[in-house]
Amino acid sequence: MSIVKISLLLDMAADGFADRVVVGRKSTGLTAGRVRELSGGGARLIRAAGADSVVYLGVNGPAFPVALFAAAAAGVPLVPLSYRLGPDQLGPLLANHPRALGLAGPAEAGALRAAGRPAFTFDQFLLAAAQQADAGAADGTGLADWAGLADSAGLADGEPQAPAVLIYTSGTTSAPKGVLVKHANLLAYVFGTVEFASAGESEAALVSVPPYHIAAVANAVTNLYAGRRTVVLEQFTPAEWLDLVRSEEISNALVVPTMLARVIDEADRAAETRGAADPGLPSLRTLAYGGAPMPAAVIERALRRWPEVGFVNAYGLTETSSTIAVLGPDDHRAALGSADPAVRARLGSAGRPVPGLELEIRDASGALLPPGQAGRIWVRGEQVSGEYAGTGPAIDGAGWFDTRDEGYLDPDGYLFIGGRADDTIIRGAENIAPAEIEDVLLAHPAVADAVVVGVPDEEWGQRIEAAVVLRAAVEPGQLREHVRGRLRGSRTPDRIEVWADIPRTETGKLIRRQALQRLTAADRTSADRTSADRATAG
Repeated sequence: MSIVKISLLLDMAADGFADRVVVGRKSTGLTAGRVRELSGGGARLIRAAGADSVVYLGVNGPAFPVALFAAAAAGVPLVPLSYRLGPDQLGPLLANHPRALGLAGPAEAGALRAAGRPAFTFDQFLLAAAQQADAGAADGTGLADWAGLADSAGLADGEPQAPAVLIYTSGTTSAPKGVLVKHANLLAYVFGTVEFASAGESEAALVSVPPYHIAAVANAVTNLYAGRRTVVLEQFTPAEWLDLVRSEEISNALVVPTMLARVIDEADRAAETRGAADPGLPSLRTLAYGGAPMPAAVIERALRRWPEVGFVNAYGLTETSSTIAVLGPDDHRAALGSADPAVRARLGSAGRPVPGLELEIRDASGALLPPGQAGRIWVRGEQVSGEYAGTGPAIDGAGWFDTRDEGYLDPDGYLFIGGRADDTIIRGAENIAPAEIEDVLLAHPAVADAVVVGVPDEEWGQRIEAAVVLRAAVEPGQLREHVRGRLRGSRTPDRIEVWADIPRTETGKLIRRQALQRLTAADRTSADRTSADRATAG
């Protein structure tokens, strides 16, 4: 039997507004009709290669949505991998996909070819897809061929839950888990949260998240379905973000909390330097954020700086096809202006569940908890995948999924996130497994033991700190460079302390919470000492 795939969304867009630019800049972007043509050409390339998946390694850009829909039409999943991974981390992930066709940026293509994967650069893929599409258009087979591919290609009979994407997400161990997000999950999310063709022709969304993040996938499908042009900022800088919002007349944008803080700082600096009236963000209607805890001081500052912008906090997971709860613009403004502490507190909440999504708070035994009591967050709905490659579904018999996040609901149904139930560090919306960094530290000949934790941080949500026990003399700065050389900068500890011992149980298990308390206490002591020194100097 055939299934409905996310290709349906592209068909609806191309049939409904074929000539509207939906991907890229106003002057050079791709129309909905052209995206369908290129995706059809790309699907034929994938089928011709005999690939069972498409690995995408590089920054976001026009090739990403084409690859997403081409893979869907060809009946194989798209597998976006982090281009920030070092060779030791990338190798095992590529080994999971021996028959993949690779798509990569110029700097990453060599890694795919070295691993024995046939690979196109993004430009090569788009060019080859265009040649296939144009040849099909010339002989009249293009649209019919696309329809045949998009309907059933590559899917086995009786397979109603085929994966559209496979996204690797880190947990408490160094081995990432591959989350299978199925066509049915993404379609349920889109149909439940977006109205077809609801965006005006001039609307544009600015996306500043990497392609291996579920938000990149969700934005590609939801904005297309709404008819909103998507512009990608490949390498974020606050100055370029502000320039793009103004020059491309962006109406909707998505950032992570650390980006928002830097954008506000840049806007303030630019206004001071200019010495003239702040041009503001006249086209921006909605600014969504998520991926990490938002410091209250940052969102309050943003609300006051841009009172005409509607702010949206979106909370979700890869396993749930992105957003499961939203704090909308009206909620933000009501909380900011309220004298009621309960209403004011909602500015720190994740909002209420999206349509079609059920959410419960349960205790350790699985019993339902009343409002105000913290426990584990469980969710149920058609958008919830909760399935991992190689291990199968992690959903109970009634369809409920344990997010492993902790939180509580207030009496009006607003969700407050209490933290991760596991040890994952969330730094600037990137999930980082501490064990991965600990393994690298322990590989240094001078290190006898190590622990890595996420410490609360106003800018990044969490920053990475570590403690080590040494067997030979080495400077913390040298250890940081050791990590940086193997895991890149985003996984390098901001600070490394030297301890006499690491807290462990009698059986040798890390007591990570004690290490966190000790590092946090050291931070406070250092801050107090700095304040005292300044007072003495004054």
